Amino acid sequence: MLSIPDLIGFVGVALLIGTYALLQLDRIDPKGFWYSFNNMMVAILVTVSLVYTPNLASLVIEFFWFIISVFGLWKFYTR
Repeated sequence: MLSIPDLIGFVGVALLIGTYALLQLDRIDPKGFWYSFNNMMVAILVTVSLVYTPNLASLVIEFFWFIISVFGLWKFYTR
């Protein structure tokens, strides 16, 4: 049985896979709003799962994933 945090993490993984697929299919702009926003949401959703089942290496990845995504959103809005 999946716990709620695991389910939230899987939603994040699904969003990550979907965003990557859209990028490869040229359906999303890597410098656009949705790419950075989706990646920021992925970092948040996966981190929820990692808070309940800690893995330090994955938490570090998600921290930087979030920071880089916020930077991407900032770049989008300052263009």
